Amino acid sequence: MDTFLNIVSLFLPTLNTIIMKFRILAFCLAAFIGNANAQLSAPDTIRTGKGPLVIQPVEHASVVFTVAGNVIYADPAGKKELFKGLAAPDFILITDIHGDHFDSSAVATLKTAKTKLIVPQAVADKLPASYKPSVIVLKNFGVTTQNGITINAIPMYNLPETPDSKHPKGRGNGYILTVGGTRIYLSGDTQGIPEMRSLRNISVAFVCMNLPYTMDVPEAADAVLAFKPKIVYPYHYRGQKGLSDVNAFKEKVNAGSKAIEVRLRDWYPKQ
Repeated sequence: MDTFLNIVSLFLPTLNTIIMKFRILAFCLAAFIGNANAQLSAPDTIRTGKGPLVIQPVEHASVVFTVAGNVIYADPAGKKELFKGLAAPDFILITDIHGDHFDSSAVATLKTAKTKLIVPQAVADKLPASYKPSVIVLKNFGVTTQNGITINAIPMYNLPETPDSKHPKGRGNGYILTVGGTRIYLSGDTQGIPEMRSLRNISVAFVCMNLPYTMDVPEAADAVLAFKPKIVYPYHYRGQKGLSDVNAFKEKVNAGSKAIEVRLRDWYPKQ
C-alpha cells in the first residue's frame, strides 16, 4: 500500500500542472468564443511565478483574470452576453455600490455555488441573505488569502473629501491581488489619492479616468508616474461627456517615463 501511495504521489505535481494548464487553455478558448459573441478585446497574458496570468478586458470596470487555476471577476456588470463563453468565477471582487461596479443581476447570473464574493461592507449590506456564506467583507487595508492569492483592500475616494462626495473615503475598495510575485492593482472609482501614489512594486495597474466621477487624464497620468507600475491599463474612462482621451494619457505617462508600458484596449465593445 505504501508503495502504491508513493507512486501516486510522484504523479500528483504533474497532474496538478496539467489541470492548471487545461483550465487556462479552456479560459482562452472560452474568451475567444466570448470575443466573437460580444467583440471583446483579445485577452493578454503575463507571466507570474505561478504560471500565466490571463487578462480579459470586458467593459468599463469589468475585467476577468485567470491565474493559478483561479478565475476572478472584478466588478462584473452589464448584459450577460458580455460574459458569454467565459469560465465561471471562483471569486467575484466588487469595489463599490454603484451600478457600473455592483450589478446584482449580473452577480446572480454569474455566481455559482462555489463562488466567493469579496466586497466592502456597503456592498455586503445590499446582498441577499442567502449569499452570506459566500461573502468575505474587507475594509480598507483589510487582507485575505484565497487559493494562494493575497487580496488587499486599498482606499478609493474623491478629493476633496466632502460630505456629498460621490465616493467617500472608507465606503469602497480598490484591490491589490498578489500571486506568484506579481501584483495587480485595481483602482476602483478614485482620484490620485496619497494611498495610490504611495504604492510600490505594482506589476499591472488598472486606473480609472472619467469626469465628474473620478479624475481627469492629467491627474491619472500624474498619479501613475508617482507609483510607476510596470504595465498600466486605462479603464473605466466613460464619463458624462463621452470617452476620456486615453491616447493623451499614454503620451503623458510615456513623456514622464518610457519604462511604463501603457496598454490601450477597447473597454466599450459593440454588442
